[in-house]
Amino acid sequence: MEKKTVKPYMNPYLAGVLLGLVVLAANVISGRGLGASGAVKSAIVASVETIAPAHAEAKTFYNSYGEAHGSNPLNSWLVYQMLGVVVGGFLSGIISHRLTWKVEHSPKITSRRRLIFALAGGILFGLGSQFGRGCTSGSALSGMAVLSLGGFISMAAIFGTAFMLAYFFRKLWI
Repeated sequence: MEKKTVKPYMNPYLAGVLLGLVVLAANVISGRGLGASGAVKSAIVASVETIAPAHAEAKTFYNSYGEAHGSNPLNSWLVYQMLGVVVGGFLSGIISHRLTWKVEHSPKITSRRRLIFALAGGILFGLGSQFGRGCTSGSALSGMAVLSLGGFISMAAIFGTAFMLAYFFRKLWI
């Protein structure tokens, strides 16, 4: 059986320019920037409305969310955007021969520990995006694209915090 060669990653500078063009296109076409936390919020609202409709009807948050976003929370362009990100990432992995069931981690830790830290980080990031009223895409990238001071502050806080904490968490990868 012939071994498939793994294609190299895209040049990060080219990827940055392409991401900037995507943010610009989103603003021009839809009048809004990008953001993942809105799609997650739509999925949570739809789930609660399906599983516990009485609870959703009794809470102001779900009613106000429905009024602002139409009758079906899943019929939001942000949901379609996130589906495109998931499908695009999957297809990219297939095309570049990087799609595997392997968990990448440092030889100093186990796959289980790496997955636990990844899950914990994802949960903390999701909670932070709700406290910050948007994820990195919405707050930082889209904010900076329209020259919002808040966007620049968000980006500085994101990278500054990551820089400060990297020393403590680097053993999970290196």
